[in-house]
Order: sequence, then structure tokens, then C-alpha cells
Amino acid sequence: MDKFVNIIGAGLAGSEAALQLAQRGVHVRLFEMRPETETDVHRGGDCAELVCSNSLKSTKPESAAGMLKAELAALGSQLIAAAGRSRVDAGGALAVDRDKFSADVTSMVKGNPYIEYRVMCVSDPLDACLGAADATILATGPLTSDALAQWLVDKTGSDNLAFFDAAAPVVMADSLDMDVLFRQSRYEQDAPGDYLNAPFDKESYDAFIAQLVAADRVIKRDFETKDLFQACQPIEEIARKGADAPRFGTCKPVGLTDPATGRRPWAAVQLRAENAQGTAYNLVGFQTNLTFGEQKRVFRMIPGLQNAEFARYGVMHRNTFIQAPRLLDRDLRLRGVDAPVYVAGQLSGTEGYCEAIASGLMCTLFVYAQLKGIQAPLLPVETAFGALLDYATDPATQDYQPMHVNFGILKPLDQHIRNKGMRYAAYAERGSRAMEGYVADIRAKGLL
Repeated sequence: MDKFVNIIGAGLAGSEAALQLAQRGVHVRLFEMRPETETDVHRGGDCAELVCSNSLKSTKPESAAGMLKAELAALGSQLIAAAGRSRVDAGGALAVDRDKFSADVTSMVKGNPYIEYRVMCVSDPLDACLGAADATILATGPLTSDALAQWLVDKTGSDNLAFFDAAAPVVMADSLDMDVLFRQSRYEQDAPGDYLNAPFDKESYDAFIAQLVAADRVIKRDFETKDLFQACQPIEEIARKGADAPRFGTCKPVGLTDPATGRRPWAAVQLRAENAQGTAYNLVGFQTNLTFGEQKRVFRMIPGLQNAEFARYGVMHRNTFIQAPRLLDRDLRLRGVDAPVYVAGQLSGTEGYCEAIASGLMCTLFVYAQLKGIQAPLLPVETAFGALLDYATDPATQDYQPMHVNFGILKPLDQHIRNKGMRYAAYAERGSRAMEGYVADIRAKGLL
């Protein structure tokens, strides 16, 4: 196909979109500002770099995250396939060795003859110097450059583009005290377990929380709930809501038994392997805004981490997103711009790694349909990502914040099922049937 598409941003969404379009014979110019222009959280210039957790969430079919992965597989996602090739043990979750994953995606992108990869910071995605394009996809992610954010403000008239997000620290495995930590996944007593657990007793937990809430922060102000996306609230902000708040959330000890005492700990911090070799571990749920020095001091109060060496400190940064309900059509096309401009990834107002991959893939289908001069069918609302698209682009949605797939936004079942497990299984079964029909439809139209 003698068509060209410009994609701005080589993160999860942009990389998936580029690979999908190239697979369909569309010429792609993929622009990425790194490493020429650095960010506060990226480490290099590879494609699809994961800057927060290395977990892509649950694979359980009866979960919303599991539904989304099944949908991505049915649509032939290339990044989900890459995640499978770089998988590390994480219980029922899909976690990856982030370096292997990013290197794999980068190799696929740069080795594809239909993809022209350019390192440059784009301030105007419609600038003629980028090359004539039949469509443009903005996939610049949560750390969109100030210049491009200003372009969006100028085009849409909206200046509500920012919220705060945070990432968790990573510690070196050989600096951990394995006499204190124990390996166990929740509710799995016999298996070795994929997580390391740091057990608190009440006294050590109370001391830790006291220092956590008193520690110096990079951004020196108390945050209100509206300032922070709920899934990435810093641990100190959670603790500031009440000393027991982490113990009933990130640090909940349920399903764990400390072999040193034979009892459930008062609280526990879980650590998840960052790579296949298990040489580094992520502090699960410990996104933070503390200064580096305070992270070293306070997090070393966690049992077993008294000598922890930090491979990466946690960081807090600005995330950029558009008000999707007012600015995006259901096909992810940006309103108010004459040229065909589509938005994918976290910039579009979706949250989560797999959600970013899905939006890049769906952008591909919508753009490819436009190039073929046909109408692409909409993803059914019974599917996990179809429900998210419907919610995120519904003009009736008020006070919008970035959203991930969840059962709360799915269309209710025709018949209410009281048992939660059975209800979730019914959602998944219904979504699977809807997805089968959708795949058949887009295949018949030559889009898949």
C-alpha cells in the first residue's frame, strides 16, 4: 500500500501501532525524542521502555486485565508476544525482564523495512518537515514534551493536560537479608512463590510509618486525591491518610505466613523480580515522592532491607493526558483538527501498559480502515478494552482521570450474579464471545 503514517512516540502504543501498520504494508515514520531529549524517568533510547513497574498485571482469564490480554492475543498484538518472550516469574501476573522486552521491541521496529525510525523531538506533528502523511498518530505517552503539549493546548483549547504519577524503587538482590525475607505468593503455602516478603511486626511497622510520613519529599506539598492517579499514589501519601492505610493496601499481610514465626505478619512489603536472573527486585506498590536520600534512609527500615542497595530510586513526575471525553471520537481521532490525527497510549487518557498497547493496536485498525476508505467496526462494549474506549470517549463522562480496564465500567450482565467469582467469569465469557465476533468482522473487511 503506497500510504504513509507518521507516529510520534516509540513507547508501547507507538511501537505496537508502527509494527501493526508495517505488517499491513503501510509505510511508517516513527519519531522518538529519546535519547536526544531525555526525560526524568527513562534510562535510554530504546522503544517500549517500561518506566514504572515491570508487571503487565494479571493473566487470570476471569480478571479484567486477563480479559484484555486475551483480546490483544486475538488481535495479534506483537508487544504481547514480545512480553511472553521476556517473561519472568510473577505468580498470576505477566511480568517481564524490562531490558529484554525493550530490546526485543526495538529490534523488531528498527529491523522492519516499512518503518523509518527518526530520533527527534516533534513540536508540531503536522509540520511539513516530517514528511507528507495520510494520517498521524500521537503516542507520546505520559511525558509528552512541553512543546507538543502546547500544540495540543493550542489546537484543543484545553489546558487540563497534567496530573502527577510516581514510580517505585528497585533494589539489588545481593544486598537483601534472606534470613529475614521469605519467598511466598499469597495463599500459596507449598509452592516456592514468586515474591519475596518483608515481614513487619507492629512495633517495626509503626516506627516505619512515622518516619515515612515525616520524610522529605521532592515536591513539597500535600496532594489531594484529584492530583494523583489512584493506581500510582506514592506510599507516603497513602500512609498520610492513616497509619493503617498501607497495611490494608500495599502492605496487606493476608495470605502470607512468616516461616520464622509460623504466623501472619502484622504487615508485609512484597518484592517482585525485575529480571529473569533475579538480580534486582521492585518494591511492589512503593511508588514514592521522597528524596533519594530519604528513600535510602526510610526504606532501609523495612525488615530485610537494612543494607539495601538501590538500582533505581523511585521518582515522581508529571503525566500528560488529554480530556478524552471532550476531545476524542470513539475511533480515537482527535476532534477540532482538520487533518486525520489519532491519539494512543496514556496521552489518550487510558492508564496501564496493556491498555497502551491496546490503544496503539486499535489506532492501527482505525487508521488502516481510513486508508482503505472503509468504516472500521467499533470494538464491542462487552469486551474489556471496548468498555474502556466507550467510557473514555463518552462526552457524558465527568471529571475524567486516566482509567484502566476494570469490571466497574463493563456493561452489566443481563442477569445479576451474586457470587463475585462467578460474575467475573461470566463477564469474561461474554467478552470472549463478543471478541470472536469482532475478529471475524474485521477479518472479513480485510483489516486483520
